[in-house]
Amino acid sequence: MAIHTNTSAVYLCTNQELQVEAREEGFDFIFGTDVANNELSFLFESKFEPYQEYSRTDIKGIDLVLKLGDSFIRALEVKLTVIPDDTTANDRESDWGTELVIRPASTSYAALGIFDSIKPFRARLKEILEPTCSTIQHWDNTVEMLSKREEIIGCLNKIFTEFKDYQKPFLLHPIWKTLGKSSIIDKGNAYDIFVWSDFAICRTFIDCASRERDVGKVTRLYRSTLRLARILYELTQTDKVNIHNIYTQMAFNLQTDKEFALNGKMTRRFMNHPRRYNPIMKLSSITNVIMNGGHKELSPERRFDQSLYYTAQELFKDDA
Repeated sequence: MAIHTNTSAVYLCTNQELQVEAREEGFDFIFGTDVANNELSFLFESKFEPYQEYSRTDIKGIDLVLKLGDSFIRALEVKLTVIPDDTTANDRESDWGTELVIRPASTSYAALGIFDSIKPFRARLKEILEPTCSTIQHWDNTVEMLSKREEIIGCLNKIFTEFKDYQKPFLLHPIWKTLGKSSIIDKGNAYDIFVWSDFAICRTFIDCASRERDVGKVTRLYRSTLRLARILYELTQTDKVNIHNIYTQMAFNLQTDKEFALNGKMTRRFMNHPRRYNPIMKLSSITNVIMNGGHKELSPERRFDQSLYYTAQELFKDDA
């Protein structure tokens, strides 16, 4: 939608102070090319082949791969979310936030993308990680990993500071705004798109993990931090990594189908831009996207709570 209307995206990236900052960027920057969209190939649920060389196992697909001819341009994840979420709906509108659920494929692709960008500086990357990571006996041992928290996070902070100029767009994050917790889309400014860099999406779990104290266990956010450090470290050794083994071994008794989730109170700190709660596109702009009766082809999931909500609105309308 933003592409169709030539609207810029809100790009979230990290700065020298390891903070996530927001700036507006056009889609030539986001897509990494200024050629016309009709010259690009948009491949959904496809593998970004350049990253396969780093993995001993199949890296599988990512949400969106951009190609220009035979050249691979971008590997992008896509997360469509609503604002406000449950945790912020009762706050003032400027404090509304949106939930973000990240899957393991997202963090593994982000790790591969980061290494691919800074591979020319592999020796420096190894120099940063080796003093800490080479002393680790068991990456799946909770006690050992908790004892390494400050060192591991310190290594990643140093990498993210030194190589901040090599981050790139990674997560397309369209949002739509509703009237509070209802399912009714805001009739004013309703849609927008944020784009997280690979560094920025990793800062979410690293920053949150660094604030955890004396929890006595490896949380999802710290687990993601450890996995990132291990992937980068092993890639500095042989340019190859067994991501499947890392994610399987380093489960720490947590479910493995979801990497982590951030609620709106957490994401609003990173998505620090007025367009978060005041999206730039009007409700009517959807007519520029769904045309020629295309809405008749939509077949949304029939959730019970959604059906109950609309049924209750009709049943109790006279009580209002």
